[in-house]
Amino acid sequence: MTPPTFRLDGKVALITGGSKGLGRAMALAFAEAGADVVVASRKAEACEEVAAEVRALGRRSVAVGCHVGVWSECESLVARTVAELGRLDVLVNNAGIAPVPPSLEGVTEDLFDKTVAVNLKGPLRLSGVAAAHLPDGGSIINISSVASVRPSPHTVVYAAAKAGLNAVTKAAAQELGPRGIRVNAIICGTFQTDSFARSMPSDEVARQLASRIPLGRIASADEIVGTALFLASDASSYMTGALLSLDGGVS
Repeated sequence: MTPPTFRLDGKVALITGGSKGLGRAMALAFAEAGADVVVASRKAEACEEVAAEVRALGRRSVAVGCHVGVWSECESLVARTVAELGRLDVLVNNAGIAPVPPSLEGVTEDLFDKTVAVNLKGPLRLSGVAAAHLPDGGSIINISSVASVRPSPHTVVYAAAKAGLNAVTKAAAQELGPRGIRVNAIICGTFQTDSFARSMPSDEVARQLASRIPLGRIASADEIVGTALFLASDASSYMTGALLSLDGGVS
C-alpha cells in the first residue's frame, strides 16, 4: 500500500476569507501542494493579490469578491468556481468576523445579524451549494474558534455563531458521508493575523495572552497549514465530523 500524502494535485480548492491571514496561508500552501485555488473575500482587489501569488507558483487561480453573508452570493461563488476551473474538490469556510459588544444588553441587532451571517449562515449555505459539485473524496473544512467551546462575555455572539458552525459540521458530515464527502472543523486558538494585531492594545497584553497558552506563544498564520492540508487531502480519508483543536493546548 502506498502511504497517503498531503498532495492536492488536480484538485480545485475554494477558500473564503482568502485575501489575508489564515486564508492566504492556506491558499498558498494548497497551491504548493498542487491545487488550483479560488480566493474569495469581500475585497476583490485584495483577493487578486493573493491569486497572483498562487499563479506565480504555477497554479491556476481566480479572485472573487463575495460577501458570504449574502445567500445569493454564495450560490454565485460556487457557480463561478465550477465555470472557471471546471470542478470543486475542497471548500474552506474561513471567512469570519468577531465584533466585540460592550455587554449582553449592548448587543445590537445589527451586530448580531452581521456576525451570524458571516460566521454561520454563509458557511452553511456554501456547504449546501458546494455539496452538489463535490466528488467522492471531496472535503469541506470549517474554520471554527476556541470561543465556540470556551465562550466569554466579549465573544458572546461570535462564540454562539461558531458553536453553531460546529453543529453544522457534525450534521453535514452525517448527511454527506454516504456520498464520500468529508466535513471537518478546525477549532482555532489565537493566531498572529492583521485582525489580531489590530485588536491588541499593547505588546504587553499580547504577552500576557501568550503566557496563558500552554505552548507559551501565539501561533503564526502558517501554522494552520499542516492541519488544513491533512483535512483537504486523502491523508484524512476516513475522518469526518471531527472538531480538531489547534490552540496550543488551551482547550
